[in-house]
Amino acid sequence: VQLQASGGGLVQPGGSLRLSCAASGSILSINTMAWYRQAPGKQRELVAFITSGGSANYADSAKGRFTISRDNAKKQVYLQMTSLKPEDTATYYCNAHVLSLRGLGDYWGQGTQVTVSS
Repeated sequence: VQLQASGGGLVQPGGSLRLSCAASGSILSINTMAWYRQAPGKQRELVAFITSGGSANYADSAKGRFTISRDNAKKQVYLQMTSLKPEDTATYYCNAHVLSLRGLGDYWGQGTQVTVSS
């Protein structure tokens, strides 16, 4: 199983970005999918997660500005980020709990850099 994240980049404060993450491999089903982020010198933190049924939950820092969604048919998860702030600068990682032919596992994407700066 592999997760491939994309969509990061440089954006000005107040701007928007949409991150995508595609899962591939011998996947039978995907349970919870999530986005985490890690800023330099800080621990990785949960940004948002979404269940297989579409129920979404957000960190306080993301509420009202970020929206997580998923396309189960495409095995993809998205993070729409708006009103971005410099403190949102971090490497963003997607995560998925996957049932594959190898059993149940927790998988991570490679990370995509988001830089919010003027």
